[in-house]
Amino acid sequence: MKHFSDDWIKEWCHDNGWTDLFLERCDYWAFPPHGVIPLPIPKETLIQIKAEKGFSPEERVWLGMAIGISIIAIFFTYLLNCPMPLVFAFAFCSIVVANFELD
Repeated sequence: MKHFSDDWIKEWCHDNGWTDLFLERCDYWAFPPHGVIPLPIPKETLIQIKAEKGFSPEERVWLGMAIGISIIAIFFTYLLNCPMPLVFAFAFCSIVVANFELD
């Protein structure tokens, strides 16, 4: 799951003079101002961008799916008089929530 929109990072790079942004193994790298070696975008900066912008588009999709599956599970639990749909929804939602953790 991508926690950041590429546009957010490009905007930050443009505002701070970093160039040639690229993604390598889930880390954003760019050339700092007057630099000749690319450096990873600082984690503190990424956390600040995340706090300002909120959920990324991909995170919103996963959050919507988790809410939708939970509602459907509630309906089927009531309809079938069986707790298993809620158990499956809980398992799915726990995986989704675990993926929301920033590394």
